[in-house]
Amino acid sequence: MSSVVLGLCRSSGLLEICGDCVWLPSGGGMLKATVNSVEERDEEQEDEGDEELRDGGVPFYINRGGFPVDDETWERMWRHVARIHANGEALGKEIRGATDLPRIPIPSVPSYQPTTPVPQHLEAIQKYIRELQYNHTGTQFFEIKKSRPLTALMDIAKEMTREALPIKCLEAVILGIYLTNNMPGVERFPLSFKSQFSGNHFHHIVLGLHIGGRFGALGMSRREDLMFKRLEFRTLMDLVQEFDGAYRGYWHTLRKVKIGQYVSHDPHSVEQIEWKHSILDLDKLTKEELRKELDRHTRDMRLKIGKPAPPSPTKERRNIMGSPLRGPSSPIRRISRVERRPSGEKKVLEQKASADMNGYQIRV
Repeated sequence: MSSVVLGLCRSSGLLEICGDCVWLPSGGGMLKATVNSVEERDEEQEDEGDEELRDGGVPFYINRGGFPVDDETWERMWRHVARIHANGEALGKEIRGATDLPRIPIPSVPSYQPTTPVPQHLEAIQKYIRELQYNHTGTQFFEIKKSRPLTALMDIAKEMTREALPIKCLEAVILGIYLTNNMPGVERFPLSFKSQFSGNHFHHIVLGLHIGGRFGALGMSRREDLMFKRLEFRTLMDLVQEFDGAYRGYWHTLRKVKIGQYVSHDPHSVEQIEWKHSILDLDKLTKEELRKELDRHTRDMRLKIGKPAPPSPTKERRNIMGSPLRGPSSPIRRISRVERRPSGEKKVLEQKASADMNGYQIRV
């Protein structure tokens, strides 16, 4: 399976299409994307995920059946490729009919030694995530439900290391948490972005890092400057501005930033990740107001370090729970909205997309 999937992701035409713009097949040639803007989905629905989700108006599917991938999901993936990519049907037949696909080496999971400098090990983790490659197939292989307890998400991360398949940004965040659990001095928190380009909204998430008064990030993206950031930013504001500048380089306007709380280092913790402790609407905040909100969030994160986490389940209980990909789903638990910090009250109209873009969708 790995050889076929990576063959699909590495195909030069497909990679160029997915890496730069959204294109659709028509006849036999390439046409500019004709995907219309879709209404923004309810955020709670977006968190849980539908069978067909959208990013920037482009649909993608999720493998909900675990591994091995069932026939229905496998065939649906290829039908989806044929539908959304130029020459996708011919490309699928070429890859599926090939008898000489190379065996894909499985990347080695980086092991952490206490003597290894933290920045060096974080770069090794990012290198490993990058070696898994970005998933361009239109089907997300690992189902990530944000409402699951941390221990269940760590089981999924282990599955990622075993299967070694291409991943997307949310999967990379879970994998990054798993690979940094044994680094107690490194605090991790989810950092997500909502951007706009040519009338459509795009969502992206990275794993924020904080150690020794410096901020950085781990992650996965189509774009090199929208994932890994070295631990060289003095404040959270500096880190957010770095991502904002990268977005502007792709003609995207950053609309919202959502920041979670520090994530526990206990891989067996039953607590949930707090994904959206602060929700910052950049259209409603001045630069100074944004800085104050980010400084306040930084203080909130530091305060959480001293709070005791819920007790982990016993070993017997963990064995009963099993892997979320192979057994019954965990009960859904909602995070209280009380501590979320929506920003500002002032309404600002969104700028209309430039008319000269002619329907192009630059995906990040």
